[in-house]
Amino acid sequence: MNIHPDDPKWTAYVLGELSDAECAEVERELESSAEAREIVDEIRMTTTLLKDELANEAPAALQVEQREAIVSPSRAGMKLVPAWSIPRWVLPGFAAAAVGGLIIVGVILPSLFRSRQALPPAPPVGVAANVLQPPSTPPSVPAPATVEYPKQAGQAAPAVDQFKGGPPAEVRNERAATAQEDALSREELKNEIAAQAGGAVETARNSVQGQQGQQGQQGQFEGTLGRLLKAQKDAAPPAPAAPPPPYPQSFIGVGERDQARASVGVGGDIAIRIPIPVRPDLDRRPRFNTEGYDRIEDNPFKSVAENPLATFSIDVDTASYANVRRFLSQNQFPPKDSVRIEELINYFTYDYPQPTGKHPIAVHTEVAAAPWKPDHRLVRIGVKAKDIDMSRRPPTNLVFLIDVSGSMMPPEKLPLLKSALKLLVDKLTENDRVAIAVYAGNSGLVLPSTTGDKKEIIIQTLDRLEAGGSTNGASGIQLAYDTAVANFIRGGVNRVILCTDGDFNVGITNQGDLTRLIEDKAKSGVFLSVLGFGMGNLKDSTMEKLADKGNGNYAYIDSLNEGRKVLVEEMGATLMTVAKDVKIQVDFNPAQVNAYRLIGYENRVLRNEDFNDDTKDAGDMGAGHTVTALFEIVPRGIEIALPAVDASKYQQPAAFDRRSGSNEMLTVRVRYKLPDASESTRFDVPLADRGASFDSSSADYRFAAAVAEFGMILRESPHKGAASLDHVISVADRGKGADKNGYREEFVKLARRARAIKELR
Repeated sequence: MNIHPDDPKWTAYVLGELSDAECAEVERELESSAEAREIVDEIRMTTTLLKDELANEAPAALQVEQREAIVSPSRAGMKLVPAWSIPRWVLPGFAAAAVGGLIIVGVILPSLFRSRQALPPAPPVGVAANVLQPPSTPPSVPAPATVEYPKQAGQAAPAVDQFKGGPPAEVRNERAATAQEDALSREELKNEIAAQAGGAVETARNSVQGQQGQQGQQGQFEGTLGRLLKAQKDAAPPAPAAPPPPYPQSFIGVGERDQARASVGVGGDIAIRIPIPVRPDLDRRPRFNTEGYDRIEDNPFKSVAENPLATFSIDVDTASYANVRRFLSQNQFPPKDSVRIEELINYFTYDYPQPTGKHPIAVHTEVAAAPWKPDHRLVRIGVKAKDIDMSRRPPTNLVFLIDVSGSMMPPEKLPLLKSALKLLVDKLTENDRVAIAVYAGNSGLVLPSTTGDKKEIIIQTLDRLEAGGSTNGASGIQLAYDTAVANFIRGGVNRVILCTDGDFNVGITNQGDLTRLIEDKAKSGVFLSVLGFGMGNLKDSTMEKLADKGNGNYAYIDSLNEGRKVLVEEMGATLMTVAKDVKIQVDFNPAQVNAYRLIGYENRVLRNEDFNDDTKDAGDMGAGHTVTALFEIVPRGIEIALPAVDASKYQQPAAFDRRSGSNEMLTVRVRYKLPDASESTRFDVPLADRGASFDSSSADYRFAAAVAEFGMILRESPHKGAASLDHVISVADRGKGADKNGYREEFVKLARRARAIKELR
């Protein structure tokens, strides 16, 4: 199915201009295509922003002198020129101008939103800018203002609610039959990327030429447009004096917060409106890239004779995949350290059977040949958490902790954040409660804990938030956890949802102290989810650590479609924990395995003794979560060069146990705790290698292997062997399976784009 972003039917659908039959056809496409849903979301946001901006503009009124100048000729009996006497060449000019305006609104603006790129800093002052406002005139700073952002995101269209069932069989069959037609060819992608690069160069060249010719052209504009502007300025009344620029103050002081609570009541259902200063002259958008990622060194091969155990924590974060997608969509390879292979693999769900016994999680294993090194074996360990019927889910006590500092001003940050949270609000009921805390230089509670059925109050509070000031995340964290504890629901879901770019620059700013603060707060029984937003100053490493220490998960939201995936489609997995501190320890049989290495999970590796230590923190699993880990195995008899270790003078190497002669390749040990338990439970799952080939493995296995191979290529891993993007695309395309939401199909397209980018480097 070919999806064309500039097809006018998307705009017509959003504006309600299609017939019932046409609407039904579009909605069928929306059910089967994540790309189509994203296009419609972007057009909705664009049109709503345009409507709001036009509605907020004050109507232009004629001054007395201007009105008199228009009316006086008619009083004097001046003959007016009839319309048909206007020269013919003027009418086509008006028509062309109208068509140009429609093109700008209908095509260019949605394309800008699809780029997912931050708006550039204020452009160089051009000729017209100098005429309208000479450099000598100091800019006026508006008073604190409240901007109403779109509400449609929190009031999902009826068609969106139909997505959860997946597309019908005929739609899936049609998509499979047209997959080859829908995929962009290598040459098309290369031409697209080259055209974008050429356009950027041409734009820069024109900008330089425009600045060089500015002096010579300014006189011409001052002679024509300048005279007109001067006449209008002379006719207009003097402008009022600009108010002094507001001091970048905190949102609400401690005394004011206590007073507000006293007047409303803690847990009341009245929104507290706190105006936030707007400082356009303090645009905190990063002028250069300051994104922060922890260094990652690929896990090495280890000898089973010396290291028979491998211990690590599970990881349900998915932020790295969305971040990698953002970079590739901008036609650039991501930084190596931003690529966490386990998060790429775990972005996708896999068809693992549900737990059937007493445990809330189940383990499933599979082994076949490693595609990038056929003489090695690839072991897949899949963990599945039990699903929960969402109609019978427990009540939730949520606190939205929102960063409203100056760095959150760009549209891909606070505006996108608000639209994404509205999607979650739309799914809440009277059994749920939501409070909203914000922080910049200081913190404030802008909405006390409010029942989820009061959606209008919650959405209005979100709409009133504005960005400005510095970032004191620690004070916001303290307030959010205090609010969650004050409204704690026993037997329910108690969670803080932190929404930020991670750029903490006031108060507690270093990662060590921040993580210790979160670790201490996690003891209250309140869990944490971290949603990252924006680009340019994204502090990925900080947000990942906060989620890890807060018994939570970390996702990166680069679009409204991703917000829907995390907060609506995976609501149970994101909010409802069914097993915490989940650890895995793999015991390798030296009679079957010479060496092994864990693919990914570099920052989740634990000491072997941590497996039995219930005080050691590990990852948590939400309802319906799937977690996948891959081990590359060097079978017995296959040589591999490993660093030599001198034998101990006082101790002889342990002899093989008789059980080493069994056909088991390994045993997977799992430990977990129930959400309200302090002691862990263990169970074991053995695996025997039947010698299966890669092509005979399951579709899920092959797709996970393709994603891992893709990650190793992006990271330029020393262990990638014969991995290639051509092989990734081929294997992933054949291993997509049902793919009811289109996420695997999107991965194939990303791999194609990566191949085109690589060939142009």
